[in-house]
Amino acid sequence: MEKPDAQSYIQGVLNRDRRMLAKTITLIESTLPADQKVAQQILDALLPQTGKALRLGITGLPGAGKSTFIESFGMMLIRKGYSVAVLAVDPSSPKTGGSILADKTRMEKLAVNERAFIRPSPSGKTLGGVARKTRETLLVCEAAGFDVVMVETVGVGQSEVSVASMVDFFLVLMIAGGGDELQGIKKGVLELADAIAVNKADGDNIERAKLAQHQYEIAFHLLSPPYRNWTPPVVTCSSITMAGLENIHKIILDHRDKLTESGELQVKRQEQDRDWLLFMVREGVQEWFYESPAAQLLAELLQEVEKGTITPTTAAARILGCLKGLRF
Repeated sequence: MEKPDAQSYIQGVLNRDRRMLAKTITLIESTLPADQKVAQQILDALLPQTGKALRLGITGLPGAGKSTFIESFGMMLIRKGYSVAVLAVDPSSPKTGGSILADKTRMEKLAVNERAFIRPSPSGKTLGGVARKTRETLLVCEAAGFDVVMVETVGVGQSEVSVASMVDFFLVLMIAGGGDELQGIKKGVLELADAIAVNKADGDNIERAKLAQHQYEIAFHLLSPPYRNWTPPVVTCSSITMAGLENIHKIILDHRDKLTESGELQVKRQEQDRDWLLFMVREGVQEWFYESPAAQLLAELLQEVEKGTITPTTAAARILGCLKGLRF
């Protein structure tokens, strides 16, 4: 069966044809050279229609209730008249490469709403667990006219850094009642956060949530604010009772208004595009390397290093010497 041409994908995205939107994202995620070439044509054509959506990153430790929060928050936004796209990055198995892709089953109401679009993507082998093509997928959703694009991380390791580098506002979800709350969050994540929300602040957990809120506020005072015009707030919320979600929305809008007025949001997006280019170059060089003769030399020298017959320094010098004689 012949695939649609680039123009069919482009028109389908602009018309917000859900079937073509999903097929376009599948094409972008493909590793086939022919598909990558068409995908680039599509992205270049759609680029002028991007940049208007509010880009939100959502992260949190396992059990923080990310999926429940995203569904509740997304439904609230839809009731306000927004259209919402959710890019949920699912962890892939390090052994098989497979992933569960179960976000649509965890977000039942959002998944069937005509003003919402949920796209689970396997994290694959990309550093930090963030799908390699998440940035491109975000642009496609913007071109399709979605007002808000939320990116959910797997909540481990380097993924927070990766997602923070592609969104306007980065929200970190935490929970209380699990011992020393400050043990559950790294300084690096605090430095990335535009706000922290202590989730599950309902029932008999409200007082514990307020205590955790106070602890995070103290932690923030030890850090330098990431922006001149923004100090990250710490709030409590409940995805079940909806308490605090309206306040989080106001915080996000306030953040956007202040950074837009100061010009910091534009600078931030420019820096993100720059980092994206550098990332893609590094990825391309790595792929080229493992397809070159130097990859076979690396495999041979790895065995020599393991046997102790050659030092890693000498082995690296030989590999780099081999690379100097190669061309792209």
